[in-house]
Amino acid sequence: MWRSPLTIARYREALNWVIRDIGDLPVAALNVGHVLSVRRNMDQRGCGEARVAAILNALRSFLRFCREVLRLGALDPRQIRVPRIPKREVLYLTKEEADQFFTAIIRPGERWEEIPLTRLRFRALAEVLLGTGARISEILSLDRRDVNVQHREAKIIGKGRKPRVLFFTDRALEWLGRYLHRRRDEEAPLFVTRGDPPRRLSYDAVKNTFRKVTPRAHLRKKVSAHVLRHTVATTLLFNGCPIGHIKDLLGHERLDTTCRYYLGMDVRAAKEAHQTFLRYE
Repeated sequence: MWRSPLTIARYREALNWVIRDIGDLPVAALNVGHVLSVRRNMDQRGCGEARVAAILNALRSFLRFCREVLRLGALDPRQIRVPRIPKREVLYLTKEEADQFFTAIIRPGERWEEIPLTRLRFRALAEVLLGTGARISEILSLDRRDVNVQHREAKIIGKGRKPRVLFFTDRALEWLGRYLHRRRDEEAPLFVTRGDPPRRLSYDAVKNTFRKVTPRAHLRKKVSAHVLRHTVATTLLFNGCPIGHIKDLLGHERLDTTCRYYLGMDVRAAKEAHQTFLRYE
């Protein structure tokens, strides 16, 4: 089964965590005691349940691959108990918060033709995320030729190797155009580093930039690429977009995934329904 480079990197990081705690043992030597040791060490480091679950799930997937594909004698992954993760609140930005965040990247009155290219690049990237609802991995995989400006769309291969179309807002295309206008290289990727030669921008570089910009925005919320994706979904929902269209725009394979995250979030609609339909007459 195909996995995105970002997913592979996360699996690698999780398994390296296990190796660091118990050593680089042969697969057949791994036992429940080792797993309990890893879990105990994570608890001592103050890891949250989501982090613990991510590492243990990666280990379970690895053991399942060893048993079912490589036919190795390995610990039964069903013996590894993964903590149940409570449903987390969907974090998103209001319009005012989004404006505040973007202002922290480029202040009003600054000329985009004169600011450092790295700041313009991040503004363009953030605008594209907010104007498409795409995953960060999907945006970073785009090449210039993939974006059809006239039709305001881009064809991509999304999660699970499934083709889909991203739709851009005019504002996202405007900032993307400004960034590309300032570029002096001929490299194919839509977003590149400033090295010589430029290389495709990495997820880690984007994550670090979000961490640097968020404090300057003076927001209590921790802003990330995924928070902008949630912002797109909730904005569509609050503006009355049918949940099925939100599913397609986000690239979810199953409708219940979209419903699990977003259905029931519009408290205004629930309150209106309560006032309209709850009558004892």
